[in-house]
Amino acid sequence: MIAPRGAIACFGEVVLRLSVPYGELPLQSPRLDAYVGGAEANVAVALAALGRMTAMISAIPEGAIGDGVLAELRRHGVDVARVQRRAGRIGLYYHLPDGGALRPAEVIYDRAGSAFAAMTPENWDWDALLDGVGWLHLSGVTPALGPEGAAATLEAATRARAVGIGVSFDGNWRGRLWERWQPDPAEVLKPIVAQTTVLFGNHRDAALLLGREFSGQGEDRRRTAALALLDTFGSIELVASTAREILGPDAHRMTARIDSRDDGRTTEPMMISPIVDRVGTGDAFAAGVLDGLWSGAGLAEVARRGLALAALKHGLRGDFVPLSRAALDGATAGPRDITR
Repeated sequence: MIAPRGAIACFGEVVLRLSVPYGELPLQSPRLDAYVGGAEANVAVALAALGRMTAMISAIPEGAIGDGVLAELRRHGVDVARVQRRAGRIGLYYHLPDGGALRPAEVIYDRAGSAFAAMTPENWDWDALLDGVGWLHLSGVTPALGPEGAAATLEAATRARAVGIGVSFDGNWRGRLWERWQPDPAEVLKPIVAQTTVLFGNHRDAALLLGREFSGQGEDRRRTAALALLDTFGSIELVASTAREILGPDAHRMTARIDSRDDGRTTEPMMISPIVDRVGTGDAFAAGVLDGLWSGAGLAEVARRGLALAALKHGLRGDFVPLSRAALDGATAGPRDITR
């Protein structure tokens, strides 16, 4: 896949994540750790760290908080010229980390009425926003926010494809957001996926979009799900996915695969332990896959690079994975001694 000629634009809400300290209940101590994040922003930062030219398309509130968010994106090399400043508030989500074997991690959203969520489709000037863009990355989080976000995502994808811009879409299922307004998410998502070039989705996404069950057990069944997506949506060229086996609160085993109509490649399982922070690992996978595709790597290497960046993200706190190409190239599944 040819590298994009122009910026890689990521459209979505930039949020603040407020994390409860590990091993504590909310407000057990008078502290919440704050991080800038958001699915699409995570991809923009990761690709910028790998040397790609990235830009954020979003809306951020006026004032000191918005200033700080923009400064954080700039610090990681993301172009914010396409970010609008609006009255309102920043979207939030609260992260309650794993508390052990009997208390899983949890995310609580506080995004309704944010400056981004209040945007209407008419507020986005896609002719201007897509000028100089060579690739557009979207995710299922934005349409899950409400009908305005869904309409804007569809228009962005449609307009991009109409002018020859490749589109990647990450399903990023967010049940707590969808249940607020849409009992049939597939109805919203299918027209968006129909404009997609590279789809990040597994057998669960296939089941949602196609209305029938698929198994994620075994490589043959995972390829069956990918082929069903490729057969249904003619615009899709590649489907990328991961499979995660949770062995314990801080020990997971992961594999990744890439499927085209003619080929499918999977990685060897990778043991990931200890886990510092799981949030944003799917976005890291997406960035690693896209970078691998644009580097001209074969499907097996693309899957490996995506999995490697996802694995590296498990060891970093916060949403972002601002690791260099050298760090990704040097990633190994085995233990490493100190580099001196």
